[in-house]
Amino acid sequence: MSKKIQIFDTTLRDGEQTPGVSLNVQEKLEIAKQLEMLEVDVIEAGFPIASNGDFEAVKAIAKEIKKPIINALARANKKDIDRAWEALKYAERPRIHTFIATSDIHMKYKLNMEPEEVLKRAVEMVSYAKTLCDDIEFSPEDGSRTCPEFLYKVLEAVIDAGATVVNIPDTVGYTTPVEFGEFIRGIKENVPNIDKAIISVHCHNDLGLAVANSLAAIENGAEQIECAVNGLGERAGNASLEEIVMALKTRKDYFDCYTNVVSEKIHRVSSMVSHLTGVSIQANKAIVGVNAFAHESGIHQHGVLMKKETYEIMTPESIGLKENNMVLGKHSGRHAFQERLKELGYNLDNDRINEAFKIFKDLADKKKEISDKDIEALVNQDVVPIVEKYNLKSFQVITGNNMVSTATVKVKNKDEVIQEAACGDGPINAVFNAIERTIGVNVKLEDYALKAITSGKDALGEVTVKIDRDGNKFVGRGISMDVIEASVKAYMNAINKMASEIN
Repeated sequence: MSKKIQIFDTTLRDGEQTPGVSLNVQEKLEIAKQLEMLEVDVIEAGFPIASNGDFEAVKAIAKEIKKPIINALARANKKDIDRAWEALKYAERPRIHTFIATSDIHMKYKLNMEPEEVLKRAVEMVSYAKTLCDDIEFSPEDGSRTCPEFLYKVLEAVIDAGATVVNIPDTVGYTTPVEFGEFIRGIKENVPNIDKAIISVHCHNDLGLAVANSLAAIENGAEQIECAVNGLGERAGNASLEEIVMALKTRKDYFDCYTNVVSEKIHRVSSMVSHLTGVSIQANKAIVGVNAFAHESGIHQHGVLMKKETYEIMTPESIGLKENNMVLGKHSGRHAFQERLKELGYNLDNDRINEAFKIFKDLADKKKEISDKDIEALVNQDVVPIVEKYNLKSFQVITGNNMVSTATVKVKNKDEVIQEAACGDGPINAVFNAIERTIGVNVKLEDYALKAITSGKDALGEVTVKIDRDGNKFVGRGISMDVIEASVKAYMNAINKMASEIN
């Protein structure tokens, strides 16, 4: 009989720890809604003690998301656990996830604690968390580098104290598949009460082995896999949700396991997470990269044309990509546009459809044919609307190879329209400087990225910027066929986020 593997999604916690990623409450809630539709089993919504923003995000998700378990992280101390429960208590299915390091190197150099102290703290905090919540997950941080005999002792004790899930992290992505599989099998064979808890694993990708290690753990008794959409996470990231799910689905004959994830929604969720985090998906990324179902070699093309299975082990449709020859353009109607949105996995209300259709028609006046990627970009840019304190009315840039770039902008703030001009090292720098003058606030541009959404001279350009003000970071996005306009939209988007959260 096939074994069910629970998918624990940590995109909103460990995934947000990806360098350069910063999500606000509404963006996290929107991702959580998509994860619920994807039918993951557990959503790790955040680390409530880390910041007020994290706390509010976990609280909002706990109140609104009903189907999956809502999990919050806490260190092994009462203050963290209390803060986690304060945010989680609104959830229909709450879980407190507490952790403490157990490897020799972490206990000695990070915690400055003896093993017996760590064991005592783990048991006390699991017992305390159990007084607040029935479902408790415990993680021995750096578990894969922990002395097995000590780990067995800790796991037995925390299960006796009430832990319902024990998660074994490969915190620094150090282990290898055969080694990690044997490690998990050792836990199964040497922890007497292990049958009273679910074995989970959380693998990092420092050596590119996170998915392989996770699959090896499944083969040796793990029943929950902690992973993130697009493999986001600290350093080189986490095990990739889409790769875990599709490996189990495509090779069900080998693993004899299944998940509840609706794989046909993977592409939609992956695309939205990429847009909101500002982290582009590499072209050759397994499952969701643009080349994942592309064939350039003549031999490959011939084989696929004769029979797809010659070079495709899964179908594009299985992850939510549609093969459709219907061309959308400026003569297309609202009904055709709405149907294409449904095919792409977007279930929008009438107001959102009307707004998206208006933007679509504006683009269609400039571009002959609109691709699915264009439509996804149009919809994703407004997936989490924000209140615009500063409204850009117009901008003008003068630039050339033998002149100083200058820009003039008009920005409306309430009933006042402010016009400013500035110079810069290039047209984008000039217009950014002019915008800063209109709002009267200096911000630091930390990152700027431009990519083409589609190919050709009429391709949409997508710009992602990250700004910093007094240590607070905000990510803005903008799209347009004009890269300067896309840059201006992205900068204004980031500034309006800053205004809504700081002021």
